Amino acid sequence: MLITYIGHSTVLIQTKDSNLLVDPFISGNSLAKTTIHDLPKIDAILLTHGHGDHTLDVQSIAERDGSLIVAVAELATYFSWKGLKTHGMSIGGSYQFPFGRVKLTQAFHGSSVTESDTRQIIYTGMPAGLLLYLEGKTIYHAGDTALFSDMKLIGGQNNIDLAFLPIGDNFTMGPDEALIAAEWINAVKVVPIHYNTFPVIRQDAAKFADKLSGSGIVLDPGQTLKL
Repeated sequence: MLITYIGHSTVLIQTKDSNLLVDPFISGNSLAKTTIHDLPKIDAILLTHGHGDHTLDVQSIAERDGSLIVAVAELATYFSWKGLKTHGMSIGGSYQFPFGRVKLTQAFHGSSVTESDTRQIIYTGMPAGLLLYLEGKTIYHAGDTALFSDMKLIGGQNNIDLAFLPIGDNFTMGPDEALIAAEWINAVKVVPIHYNTFPVIRQDAAKFADKLSGSGIVLDPGQTLKL
């Protein structure tokens, strides 16, 4: 399995048979080295919440590739009304897809789509984290979240091989809280996400990773690791 960090919170996961994309924010990310046109055909788009820095490129990719969009029910409904294929879920639920099992965990954040032209904010359900069970491996993408104590349960109930944790602060937990989250989750490898894209979330990812006693890995945008 190949895992490519596209940038911000966007992750490309390539299994033997499927290409999965988490939270596509590519065309609006000046730090991204990958363009939408560089992506392989995406079989499924997995979303943690509705904010634009996680969903900006959903429609263009899904229309191009016929991708299935997996998200919290309200967000899935929003994209289904745009004529896209969706599968709605809720927090705590899981589903076995052809590419693997997906479970939604809680996350403490917001979730909405902002329609700038009409100055409307559309509620898109609760934010979520993602537990992905793929080819015998377990991946945890925390989405945008504060630190919360049930991360101990997530770590206790799962043998997590790879975790993606936000460290940007301001909108999510910062590096200090993410260190606690990493301890509770107890993943074999931890990759920081959601930092440096905007000035207000600028962080030293290498410093964060160095404090994780060997489990921390900094992936530059476009960099791939094999899991």
